[in-house]
Amino acid sequence: MDLRLMGAIAVAFGLSLGSASPTGAQSVQLERSGDTYHRAVCPHVVRPGFARCFAHVVTDARGNIRTFQPTGGRPNFGFTGYAPADLRSAYNITATGSGTYTVAIVDAYGYPNAEQDLAVYRSKYGLPPCTTANGCFKKVDQRGGSSYPSTDTGWDQEQALDLDMVSAACPNCHILLVQGDDASIANLGAAVNLAAAQGAKAISNSYGLTESSSLASYDSYYTHPGIAVTVSTGDSGYGVQFPANSGHVTAVGGTSLSKASNSRGWTESAWSGGGSGCSSYVTKPSWQTDPLCTTRMVADVSADADPNTGASVYGPTSSTATGWMVIGGTSLSAPFVAGVYGANGGPVNYGADPYSQTAALFDVTTGNNGKNCGKTYFCTAGTGYDGPTGLGTPNGTSAF
Repeated sequence: MDLRLMGAIAVAFGLSLGSASPTGAQSVQLERSGDTYHRAVCPHVVRPGFARCFAHVVTDARGNIRTFQPTGGRPNFGFTGYAPADLRSAYNITATGSGTYTVAIVDAYGYPNAEQDLAVYRSKYGLPPCTTANGCFKKVDQRGGSSYPSTDTGWDQEQALDLDMVSAACPNCHILLVQGDDASIANLGAAVNLAAAQGAKAISNSYGLTESSSLASYDSYYTHPGIAVTVSTGDSGYGVQFPANSGHVTAVGGTSLSKASNSRGWTESAWSGGGSGCSSYVTKPSWQTDPLCTTRMVADVSADADPNTGASVYGPTSSTATGWMVIGGTSLSAPFVAGVYGANGGPVNYGADPYSQTAALFDVTTGNNGKNCGKTYFCTAGTGYDGPTGLGTPNGTSAF
């Protein structure tokens, strides 16, 4: 099946998969992209004022995570996920960054084995060690200390994905992992402020909740001049999420990425799950000029997000086991783009930079993430700017 032909098949399971989650739901939705089953690692139902992460893990037809050993052979279920070399090839990333640039990752809940799991991933793919001992890796709570919050398996899988994708894009960047006490926007926002205060030059946020004018007061958490704040646009298709709708961030959408026999060696289309749309209340940034939306338009840029073409990730497969998984979602694209900012290493101007460097982006012209936008660019990819994929995907680091 063509990877661009993605139908979301929602199957409700009346049982809990994996460990119990502090965020609360007792069932999950199993979805399908191409030939691949997957499910969100964070429950879709959350409390008001709380965000959910946007990672999707590949499963079997019953919703059990498919694990594998990346030994070079193909497992019986096929695709093992893209390695760092694949993603760097697809996006023409040759720079590796330096330790003078810190990329921060903001997530909720604790992840006790974050450093150990990251070491397995980086060792497997020949990336330089990034440890507390050598000064490359640092983990803190939202106050900058070591009183880490309680553990949640789904958010741990999200954190594993984030750490691995920053590593893939910028192998030599330093990494700061900031763990919010929980998934409330207030605590996640406090973690973003802490990351900025501790010197991060890019901050990745792979979470969100449906936009509402009541959330406008939280925008200040994501307003940090001179720092690249990347935010996932969502995993439920057409629709606008906060904080991706902020005029002070780089909103990162999603694509389906496949190898191809062309000059690039790769092809992309819009991923059906990525979020996009015209904000109902956020003022349009001066650097956006699309014609039909008079307010903030989402997304700005994009990268691989389809679980069917997802990334190889090492981390917790349950509350008691660890292994290799394939994970996608715009939770893949946002930290990867944060890492691309790190590989570039230059100063940033909110989300405006890609708009002045469109020649350094691959335009994505096919696919859609919904049918309810009147066939406009709000949910349909096309030549030039469109909502699902923004201006396009990285072609080197110059746009960042």
